[in-house]
Amino acid sequence: MLALFGFLTIAVFLYSIVSKRLSVIVALVLIPIVFGIIAGFGLELGEHMLEGIQLVAPTGVMLGFAILFFGVMNNAGMFDPILARILKAVKGDPLKVVVGTLLFAMVAHLDGSGASTFLIVIPALLPLYDRLGMSRIVLAGIVGLGAGLMNIMPWGGPTARAGSALGIDPGEIFIPLLPSMAVGFLWLLFVAYWIGKKERQRIGIQSIEYSMSSDQTEEQMNMKRPKLFILNLLLTALTLTTLVMQWLPLPVVFIIAFVLALLMNYPNPKEQMQQIQLQASGMVPVLSIIFAAGIFTGILTGTGMIEAMAVALVDLVPEQLGRSLPIVVAVASMPLSLVFNPDAYYYGVMPILAQSAEMYGVPGIEIAQASVLGQMTVGFPLSPLTASTFLLIGLAQVELGDHQRFMFKWAFLTTLWMALFALLTGVLSGW
Repeated sequence: MLALFGFLTIAVFLYSIVSKRLSVIVALVLIPIVFGIIAGFGLELGEHMLEGIQLVAPTGVMLGFAILFFGVMNNAGMFDPILARILKAVKGDPLKVVVGTLLFAMVAHLDGSGASTFLIVIPALLPLYDRLGMSRIVLAGIVGLGAGLMNIMPWGGPTARAGSALGIDPGEIFIPLLPSMAVGFLWLLFVAYWIGKKERQRIGIQSIEYSMSSDQTEEQMNMKRPKLFILNLLLTALTLTTLVMQWLPLPVVFIIAFVLALLMNYPNPKEQMQQIQLQASGMVPVLSIIFAAGIFTGILTGTGMIEAMAVALVDLVPEQLGRSLPIVVAVASMPLSLVFNPDAYYYGVMPILAQSAEMYGVPGIEIAQASVLGQMTVGFPLSPLTASTFLLIGLAQVELGDHQRFMFKWAFLTTLWMALFALLTGVLSGW
């Protein structure tokens, strides 16, 4: 009976957000409370909810301060010289343009926001693509691939959701996948080279100079700190190194990095508060969902619903397939971006798969790692379930169907290469 309540909770949750009957935050909080009460847990739910919030608190802190840190770095102009050099180097060679587009998108996506990445990259490069006669489909697809790979970063969203849903540090999910990400990067370089070569053959090399246009406001220009570029770059490199080496817990890393970034770039207290306020619109919705997810997972875990659902699934799944769940999930992860949005998958589906895997002796963290190889990472820029996709195709002025047909095969192959490497290196179990 408990498993039935669990499946009903998941089903109603998925329906409510896919059909847009409820917002994600309302669905995450309201639906498990209703079914928890119906299941007879009543006042016990408060304790379960608090336990869930405590589990996701470190993830929420990490994500919030990561947004603040990269927001300050972007406002200070740390990315501007890097992106300008990429644009200067590509000139009129379509092959270089496509490779540069990939690198541009990956650098721009360091803040983990698909919307900001597309708003930075597409308007900057679209005039160049048009002037050379290059395909806008290529522009949208390559930008999507670069942003998708970088979305595996712990502050990108899916990895943070996976960590909060299972109550583990996102760094534990992310760090073992770094070699697979490197393989994914090399593969995408090959893809960019291959596509760029096709474009070069189609239109040839043209002798033109192009620089990134600036349509920034006077206020935005006043926030730039070009003289501090080297210091900001060193601070960012140190922050990422500390994250990878795990010298400090992830939340602590970004808290310290953010404070140092503020002191270096905006020593005036009023400017510091202004920087925090500028990032609030992007940070508050993310943190709200993370803590609402703590209530969702806290109730499902504390009441035993997840365990009961896992037992029910185990009875249905053949034992051999059960031990292979991580690689099965990895292969299916990218296409699942077309079916589930990140909240529905990571808070509704993945915990059940993880619990089921553990019953076969497979660590649940492997399901999380398998999931982030594609589900709303590589797959998010072509999913119709995210607003960022429509922003991408709208800015590039391409049709969704054309964009999906171009990008799907490359995104799917990227996930497969990363999954294969993760399997060969023992990060994922396959048999």
